[in-house]
This record gives sequence, structure tokens and C-alpha cells, in this order.
Amino acid sequence: MNTKPAHILVAEDDKSVRLVVQQALARQGYTVQSSGTAAGLWKLIEAGRGDVLISDIGLPDGDALDLLPRIQQKRPDMPVIVMSARSTLLTAVKAQQTGVFEYLPKPFELRSLVEATSRAVGSIGQSRPAAAQPSAFEEGGPLVGRSPPMQDIFKAMARVVGTDLTVLITGESGTGKELVARALHDLGSRRAGPFVPINMAAIPRNLVESELFGHEKGAFVGADTRMSGRFEQAEGGSLFLDEVGDMPPEAQTRLLRVLQDGEYLPVGANRPVKANVRIIAATNQNLQQLMQQGLFREDLFYRLNVVPLRLPPLRERAEDIGPLVNHFLKQAAAGGLPVRRFAPDGIRALATWSWPGNVRELENLVRRLLVLVGEDVISAEMIERELAAGREIEAEPIEVESLSNSVDQHIRKYFEALDGAQPPPGLHARILREVEFPLIVATLELTRGNQVKAAEILGINRNTLRKRIRELGIWSGR
Repeated sequence: MNTKPAHILVAEDDKSVRLVVQQALARQGYTVQSSGTAAGLWKLIEAGRGDVLISDIGLPDGDALDLLPRIQQKRPDMPVIVMSARSTLLTAVKAQQTGVFEYLPKPFELRSLVEATSRAVGSIGQSRPAAAQPSAFEEGGPLVGRSPPMQDIFKAMARVVGTDLTVLITGESGTGKELVARALHDLGSRRAGPFVPINMAAIPRNLVESELFGHEKGAFVGADTRMSGRFEQAEGGSLFLDEVGDMPPEAQTRLLRVLQDGEYLPVGANRPVKANVRIIAATNQNLQQLMQQGLFREDLFYRLNVVPLRLPPLRERAEDIGPLVNHFLKQAAAGGLPVRRFAPDGIRALATWSWPGNVRELENLVRRLLVLVGEDVISAEMIERELAAGREIEAEPIEVESLSNSVDQHIRKYFEALDGAQPPPGLHARILREVEFPLIVATLELTRGNQVKAAEILGINRNTLRKRIRELGIWSGR
């Protein structure tokens, strides 16, 4: 029995691209009809032509994604593959939300198009998910990248942006992990809710559980009032757990319960609280290695790693440096910095740098050059001079200690100085006083002496703060 070959419609305004696509599909045995305009495409759709549609998004007389709802209403059974040279995250998300079968950023290999077409033909007659309610789109978002690694990231994000699936973002420092997390929130179904970030590495280990899950009044010494945790603050939105590899074991166990049972127990509480948040985690550490060392729970890793996103370092996406520089120049101009441009040889010079600080380092360099260079055009010579100066003044890396490690070293040195003798009684109170004194002083300096704000930051009652200020002999302005 002869099977009738699938009929493919191709809409592409570039004649050379249209011809190459037609020939590639014809070699696979498909019959092909094409058009260079949205109007011509619609006539073919109205005439009932085609089993599969392949269309460029940017047609001269309209946007194919804007036409797609009419096509789906007329031909709900037709799989649609879209191509685009825009290659932005927002284009990928919009394509996904409008219900396309596949999105191919240009340039792409013909093999990828042929494979997508074959899968689309195989799906004819199958039910398709309804198009999602589109987000409010604004071109020129914070994530920039035309390189294949970033296009893969954009496509993966587009597939999960409308879900509540847990995402684990990995990558070196400065690759943009928080930007990805914010984009997943801002373009997703929870965008009306809060986006609450918390950096595990920046919180003393003994305070992590209280910060995450909150605590009841009287839960521990100093808990004079009830405090809401980040899970409560993120209710209805997204919670971003940055540097999740630094989470202490006790907090890992509590987080696992949230992911398993959808509820958490504030410190000192008797009843669990239902969690209504999407969890997005990120780390620059190797969690597999931490698991082998017994520092990270294996069951928690698999709960977090539902959708893994690995952000490539900038050295693996050198073709994105030019677009990133232009993006930073626009941002800087909007912020009042001088309007300048980079010479082509300047962009080439940037592409040869190893970028250990990744995109963040590039952004800082662009801003520094805008301020320090007096010329309107920034050349390769100026860039290389600035990079060389940076290498000369680069200090030895400073290891950032946690508060716990710092106190530990202080106590051990104190014991060593005693040379085997017993310390006098009251050591616990003296250590707490030494930590509490600079904590209160620094907080009062931050709030410019405002005790109400300082008490709120510290999570204690104002009367308690005033009492400790008096007992510790701290002067405060008000």
C-alpha cells in the first residue's frame, strides 16, 4: 500500500534560505509549497494545504507568532515549526507559549530541521497542549546570547517557564544564575507573586533554618518576637536558593521535607505550614563531589535536580561578547554614563580574554572603560592596557571565611595562648558579648542610629535592643 508523502508548507522571506529548505525537505520525499509572506501563507492555510508548517517568525508583512492563533483555530491538527534570527529568550518563551511544535534559532543545521520535521510528521493526529496565556513581553531582556550553548538554555527555559518544576542552575560565579532564576519567575505563571532570593553562603550556619522557615516567639534565646521566614515571604511566588551547596545538613533535611511533603515547620512551631512556592536553586559547586564527601544529601540533590540548567562560562561562548557589550553600553547610557562604542578590533581583543569572572567581569570592565577612557571609540589598545593594569594590581585571592569558622579560629587561638591552663569561668557569656557588641554596633551604623530599624533587622524587640545597648555600653544616636 502506497503512503501519501506529507505535505510541508514553508514560509520564509529570504529566497536563498527558502530554496535550501525546500530542497532538503524534497530529498526526504516530502512535497513542499512555499511562500515569502504572511498573506501568501494564510491563503495556503485557508485552502487546506499542508500537513506541517515551517515558518520564519519575522515575515515582511507580519509576525508568524501573531498569526499562529488563527492558524491553530483553522488547522488545530497542524504541527508548526518556527525559525527565528532574533534568538532571544523572550522569542523562545513566546514560541513555546503559543503552542509551536519546535523552535529553531537561526543559524541552524539542516539536519536539525529535517529531524524536527520528521518528528512533526509523526505527531500528526495527536492531541496538542493548549497554548498558554502569554506573558507580558518586552524585547531586550537581561539575558543575552546567540551562541548555541545559550540557545539551548533559552529553549530549556522556555519549556519549563510555565511550570512549577524545581530547577537547579549550575555554573561558575558571574555566569548569570540569578538572572536566569529571575527570568523563570518573571515569565512564568507565578510572576504576580514575590521573587525572594536568599544566599546560603552569606548566612551564619546556625541561623539558616530560622531565616528559611521562620521562628516562633521564644523558640530560642533572643527570639523575642515571631519572625517570618523566606518560605512565608515567597508565598505564591518563587524562592531562589542561591549557593545551595553551602546549606548545613540540618537545613538540608528540612528542605527535603518541603520538596517531599509540600510543608515546613517553623523553628519552635508545633504545626507544619503548607508551602506554596516554586523553588529554584543554584550553585557554583560540584554537588556530586559534595555528596561523595558526605556534605550534601543525595536524596535532596535528586529532588532539586528535576530540571538541570548548566550555564556556560563566557570563555565557551565568545561569540556572545559583542552582543553583551552592546547590551551593557545601552544599560550604562540609560544610567547616565558616557555614550561610547567599541571598535571592531576592541571586540576581537575582548574575545581573546579568559574571563575568570565571566559576564560580571565583562560588565565591570565595560563600565570602567566608559569612565576612564576619554575617547568616543574604545580600541583594542585601550582594552589591552586596562586588562594589563588589572593583572598588575591583582592581589592574592582572599579566602572569605564564614562567621562560624572565624569564631572557631579565635577560640582555638585563645585556648592555645592559655598554654594548657583552664580559662576563667564565664567564657560562654564573654564570647557571646564579643560577637554581640560588633553586631549591634554595625547594625546601628547601617541604620544611622535608628533603633527601630536596627531592632527589625536584628529580629529582636526594640526594648531588648535598648537594654543591650545600655548593658554593653554602646552609644546610639537615637
